[in-house]
Amino acid sequence: MATKTTAEKLATIQQGYTLQGATIELGAAIVDGEVHKEAQVRLPLAMMNRHGLVAGATGTGKTVTLHMIAEQLSTAGVPVFLADIKGDLSGLATAGTASEKLTARTSALGQEWSARNFPVEFLCLGGDGNGIPVRATITSFGPILLSRIMDLNDTQESSLQLIFHFADKNNLELIDLKDLRAVIQFLTSDEGKAELADLGGLSKATAGVILRELVGLEAQGMEKFFGEPEFDTAELLRTAPDGRGVISCLELPTLQTKPLLFSTFLMWLLADLFEDLPEAGDLDKPKLVFFLDEAHLLFNGASKAFLEAITTTVRLIRSKGVGIFFVTQTPKDVPADVLGQLANRVQHALRAFTPEDAKALKATVSTFPVSDYDLEETLTSAGIGEAVITVMNEKGAPTPVALTRLRAPESVMGPSADDLVRSTVAASSLLAKYGTAVDNVSAYEKLSGAAPVPTGSAAPGQPPVPASAGPSGASSGSSPADIDAEARRIEEEILGRPSSRPAPAPSSYPAPSAPAPVPAPAPSDPGVFGDLAGALGGALGGGLKNMVRSMGTQLGRDLIRGVFGTSSRRRR
Repeated sequence: MATKTTAEKLATIQQGYTLQGATIELGAAIVDGEVHKEAQVRLPLAMMNRHGLVAGATGTGKTVTLHMIAEQLSTAGVPVFLADIKGDLSGLATAGTASEKLTARTSALGQEWSARNFPVEFLCLGGDGNGIPVRATITSFGPILLSRIMDLNDTQESSLQLIFHFADKNNLELIDLKDLRAVIQFLTSDEGKAELADLGGLSKATAGVILRELVGLEAQGMEKFFGEPEFDTAELLRTAPDGRGVISCLELPTLQTKPLLFSTFLMWLLADLFEDLPEAGDLDKPKLVFFLDEAHLLFNGASKAFLEAITTTVRLIRSKGVGIFFVTQTPKDVPADVLGQLANRVQHALRAFTPEDAKALKATVSTFPVSDYDLEETLTSAGIGEAVITVMNEKGAPTPVALTRLRAPESVMGPSADDLVRSTVAASSLLAKYGTAVDNVSAYEKLSGAAPVPTGSAAPGQPPVPASAGPSGASSGSSPADIDAEARRIEEEILGRPSSRPAPAPSSYPAPSAPAPVPAPAPSDPGVFGDLAGALGGALGGGLKNMVRSMGTQLGRDLIRGVFGTSSRRRR
């Protein structure tokens, strides 16, 4: 095959990246060693929900790339979520400063640079850092994600699912770690022997192993990540008053000590969005773009169930208007089934210092379309701030591969001042809603008869938030008998027949005992549908939600769990 001239190579790139709709400008193509600002490389905004991969060796500029893309998404009115692992991305809130070197770079790229800051919401996991606390309840987190944090094997994960099933069926709300610990302790106690036997696949020995792992999580201080008020992931979809998308920046100062917690919590956020968002089809721009940094942490040692859940989420969440970009070192960090869903590729330089590196390089090259570049040479010689790019065009076809010098961000490429971060957090409208931890009546209180733990101290400048009413509508001070009576009333109202729950003795109520199971109903009884929903909920996930909500039978009482075993029966 004849070798193309420089002009022919440029014409191929120019034609491939001539797009009609709104775009994210990535940079200028490098052909035969020269930057050509007349050959702009861009990504269609409408294709940002086709997911993507930003890969490259450490120090090649991956963080700056997602910084630059996040700025343009915000300008286009698209909310962004990203994890700030090194603390550099807080600079999005501070306008950049021009310099002679910066001006020379942007001029060569044909970039009209101006210093700007962007609307940023600072978040942190459970108050671990500077930001609005992000918490989740144990019940909404689900058994699959929790098993991932606890490093359980497949058998233990299945057993944990049985424990969640028991708690769901018996109205034992799992809010924090002490609630789950109380349920397991009950099942392994003399009082809970019968209930444990009814669960069949759950042995006392396995329950003991899970309990020990749970105590280990508490010893590591992870209890602060679970509780209420639970973060509503709809907060990630906000825009600023000027129409720009809000950039939600999750600070992770202790990532090195809790990598599994970090990666699993991000998947909880995605799973929650997946369950709650309606189908949207093809949009002019995505509702949200989600950047998953250090993506390899998601997959290392993951169970088959966990990997299948990630693959399903990535495949289906596109139609709900959410784009996901995985940020990692090499494409081999991402399983093939997930990698096959990533249409937009930004590949920074790779190193080939070892035989393993060389193998990874060849595997990376094999995933790109045929191009005019010698990709093995190009990927090992690309400079900082340069990347090999191919994306999906507006017709759904891959664009030509282009070595690209990337545009410069317009905000600070580094951390913002601590005073600015603290003042931004203090002025946030989310602080009053999530700044103070609360402890409502839940499984721990029901099984132990203990009073609720006092609520956490208020965030600076905010009044204390009192504990709210319990799940059945009773106040925190209600007795177990009051709670059971309220449960009977709700059951009778929903089923349209007398409750099958046994009435408690007038003089006392055995607190550690779970509610008696409802006898098996006749086929015509609406309770049959409740059992059917419980069976189908775990298999089909959130797709049953609308059907469940529309039926005034026992079906509406079951806790429907999604693809990760997560649940949305909480704050909304």
